[in-house]
Amino acid sequence: MDFAFSEEQEMLRRSARGFLAKECGPKVVRRVMESADGYDAALWKKISDLGWTALGIPEEYGGVGTFLDLIVVLEEAGRALLPGPFFSTMGLAVPVLIEAGTEAQKKDALGAIASGSAKATLAFTEPSGRWDADSIALGAHKKGGGWQLDGVKLFVPEADVADYTVVVARSRGTGEEGITLFLVRGKPKGMTVKPLETLDMTRRWSEVRFDGVELDGDAVMGTADKAWPQLKRGLEWATAALCAEMVGGIQKVLETSTDYAKTRHQFGKPIGIYQAVSHKLADMLVLSESGRSATYYAAWAVDADAPDRSLASSMAKAYVSDAYRKVAGDGIQVHGGIGFTWEHDMHLYFKRAKSSEVTLGDATYHRELVAQALDL
Repeated sequence: MDFAFSEEQEMLRRSARGFLAKECGPKVVRRVMESADGYDAALWKKISDLGWTALGIPEEYGGVGTFLDLIVVLEEAGRALLPGPFFSTMGLAVPVLIEAGTEAQKKDALGAIASGSAKATLAFTEPSGRWDADSIALGAHKKGGGWQLDGVKLFVPEADVADYTVVVARSRGTGEEGITLFLVRGKPKGMTVKPLETLDMTRRWSEVRFDGVELDGDAVMGTADKAWPQLKRGLEWATAALCAEMVGGIQKVLETSTDYAKTRHQFGKPIGIYQAVSHKLADMLVLSESGRSATYYAAWAVDADAPDRSLASSMAKAYVSDAYRKVAGDGIQVHGGIGFTWEHDMHLYFKRAKSSEVTLGDATYHRELVAQALDL
């Protein structure tokens, strides 16, 4: 059984790492992080020129490559803490568009995204912060030949710069029945975006309110009231994508911590020779490799539409959520006092780990899904 990426994918990895090292180093991340909207138009243009915004999108809509190609790039993006709307677009909105969008919506939105001329996001979570169907309360009501949306979404990534927003709404009933998806273009009347101050400022999160937002009938993605199965499949793609990004961050923390342990001396010796440090780094390596294996399998299972795709994506997210938080925390410990300072980058990885931990459901949520798969 061959678990390796192809030579072309390894070339893509090397190219992505080189590009991000040059164009998205720590100084760039901090500059974008401290900007008003957390978005660098010039960096986005360079990313789209490389074709990254087309990865995993079907060719008939202007895309190139496969989902596994996107996984390679997302892992490198996680290493570099790439700020901006790349994950919200390619990791969240695109999978749901592919699974649930109408042909017209795919040609319009996916075509614009693939060309780099549009950015997108997914508006799912509400005040409960949960990622299950029961948590959806934002109301969708028919009005004339169209629909009206009323409610609030919280922690919507990169909402302020998104050209398209995939909105998850409740059109009737409870639970998985009555979920309808809408593709909202721009910021129509009644839709307001309020930036939120959060722990992780390498991403921008917003509160999005819908106060009597009126949409045409063609804004509905797929079939009204019956969108949950397609949305669930889209979230499985998204979960594997987020895990890839997290694995990249884990690897960077491990490498940085290992290098520091070899060069930082205490009592005339490198601190890496002491078991308190070396065993911590060994545990970090185990978590890194295990998380990567779980993530790669989940990405393959989703891409191949394997029978265990749901289980694989939840297993990966449950493991990697804990692993990234643990490794990032241990990385700070290895660095000692300097790891706690604003000037050092280690705290940026810890903050990204914490935000990624709860995005698309934390480890507890996904363990419950795994348990359900075991009929427990």
